Amino acid sequence: MGIFDKLFGQKKESNNMENVKLAVIYYSSTGTNYKMAQWAKEGAEAAGADVKVLRVEELAPEAAIASNPAWKEHIKATKDVPVATNDDLEWADAIIFSAPTRFGNLPAQMKQFLDTTGGLWAGGKLINKVVSGMSSASNPHGGHEATVQVLYTSMMHWGAIIVPPGYTDAVQFTSGGNPYGVSVTVDQEGNMQEDVQDAVKHQAKRTVDIASMVKKGQE
Repeated sequence: MGIFDKLFGQKKESNNMENVKLAVIYYSSTGTNYKMAQWAKEGAEAAGADVKVLRVEELAPEAAIASNPAWKEHIKATKDVPVATNDDLEWADAIIFSAPTRFGNLPAQMKQFLDTTGGLWAGGKLINKVVSGMSSASNPHGGHEATVQVLYTSMMHWGAIIVPPGYTDAVQFTSGGNPYGVSVTVDQEGNMQEDVQDAVKHQAKRTVDIASMVKKGQE
């Protein structure tokens, strides 16, 4: 093989780099974070990523779910969404988490899933995963920022690369302005009070873009 063949071969190999693999992992009781996960999928696919949308396992007792018609209906409507596993984390180059606040903290369902990752952590399988987080709450000071920051604490222990949206796009100023991760306020009827669709898509694109840089750097 001549020098030009080698050069052209290297160029071709570089251009054929696999797409970024993104896992969007959410917990949602009545649908808000599921919808945000879908928007993240759309934004990431537009940026060229291969995307899986995955839910964490529901832990609430049947009686609690049955007492809330919206919760019960959402569980039924999303029963075919695959449940996230450690294999999905190992597969992914990047991960976007989306979950509602629970007293300014992660819901037990999401925390339980993160608590199962000890084996991957011990094996160094989570190092340099590119991660980002989103959340929701029932009032503007109900834990939006705290929930995302709590999530990022676990990501620091992973040795992950955290990608917040910051104020990297003007859409941040029209969607609630949370620089840690897109969040939305939801009223008692389940209606989103801010228009966050474009902000979610921007955060997903930014996550994919950074993951692509990391992936190229590791080749």
